[in-house]
Amino acid sequence: MGQGHDRIREDAFIPATTSMSTVAMAEDGIGERFDPTPRQKMIAAMSGSFLTSLLVTPLDVIRVRLQSQTVQSPLTTKLKLAALSPQSFRTLPPSLGITSCCREVFFASNGAEVCMAAPRIGDMAAGACAVEETQKKTFTSTLDGIRKIARNEGVTSLWRGLTPTLAMGVPSNIIYFTGYDWLRYNKSSPINSNFSENYSPLFAGAMARMIAASVVSPIEMFKTRLQASQSTGGAHFAETTKGLRDMVATHGYTSLWRGLTLSLWRDAPFSGIYWWGYETIRGALTDVRERRRGREIQADGSQKRSRSRSQSRENHTATFIDSFFAGAGSGSVAAILTVPFDVGKTRQQVFKESEPIAGVKRVLAPEERSMPRFLWHIFKTEGLSGLWRGWVPRTLKIAPACAIMISSYEVGKRAFRSLNEKAEEKQSTVY
Repeated sequence: MGQGHDRIREDAFIPATTSMSTVAMAEDGIGERFDPTPRQKMIAAMSGSFLTSLLVTPLDVIRVRLQSQTVQSPLTTKLKLAALSPQSFRTLPPSLGITSCCREVFFASNGAEVCMAAPRIGDMAAGACAVEETQKKTFTSTLDGIRKIARNEGVTSLWRGLTPTLAMGVPSNIIYFTGYDWLRYNKSSPINSNFSENYSPLFAGAMARMIAASVVSPIEMFKTRLQASQSTGGAHFAETTKGLRDMVATHGYTSLWRGLTLSLWRDAPFSGIYWWGYETIRGALTDVRERRRGREIQADGSQKRSRSRSQSRENHTATFIDSFFAGAGSGSVAAILTVPFDVGKTRQQVFKESEPIAGVKRVLAPEERSMPRFLWHIFKTEGLSGLWRGWVPRTLKIAPACAIMISSYEVGKRAFRSLNEKAEEKQSTVY
């Protein structure tokens, strides 16, 4: 009945001589009364967050691995192996994990960059084994990463970090989406009152993301390090926890917000571009649908209200289709444009400080520099491709994630609006 009621209202003919803005103003008081409450918006955001996290976590794992791996060739690995002294292996415990490649290749830890081989370093078989093991941990593409992780670490490793992703995504999306709605549409919002209609989505999206990112930054730090870890079994969790504990002991609790500046450089412009693109695309789709019905939305100051009223009368299917494609399109563009900031954020968060050497003045690592200098260092050492490393899995992750999240949120709000209308009708019938 709900769907049928929506469809009757949607298809009801409005004479072409009556502007949509006039209809919107006439229905303003009634429409706002049926709008979803903040609690209902939170529930809609939670449902989309759960579904999105389950579907796109594997692509997020690949993105983190691609962005955090160092550029190193098998030849470089051999040279590092040759520099090792046979005496260095005497201090290694006999129970250190032995690889399946051969019994002469050891890993000090599964996250180590360098293979450590037994004293017979000149043996070509040992060198070949070392190179093979290094290649297992080096990804050349998204599909290559999925294949190697599933083969060498198990399929479930593709969902590594799902728990912190959910712990981060649920509160983050609640703050983000409900915050955006308030900043964008509430009459007391400073953005709604101080910026024009064309730029309000840009600033509202950026501000909402800045607030949400600041709240969940420590959880994202844990998630990123967990996904970057190449340990197998339960060792990755203990390794990540220990690394964060050591970091806090050395630098204090504020270090949990390391990378927040880069996160904001990535997330704030991404969200501004995303919401501006989303509202532009969905508004265009709404205009096309209205013109097909013989209605016209006037391009004046009441355009936002007219489109909002038109969208509120759409059925669930139309709401889903419009928001899905608008979210996917705007999310793809925003994701590609902000990849360099994502690369910088990931590398800074997975960076592990080297042990200090007595008598040697410590020099700041590139990851410890300011954001512009760090990105400039990546450009100089790795070229333009280094700044856009991982753009394929990032786009493949974000496009469907944005589409699923926004369509779930919009359909959820549309469902709650229908419930509010029915509750109002039932109450009116009783009295």
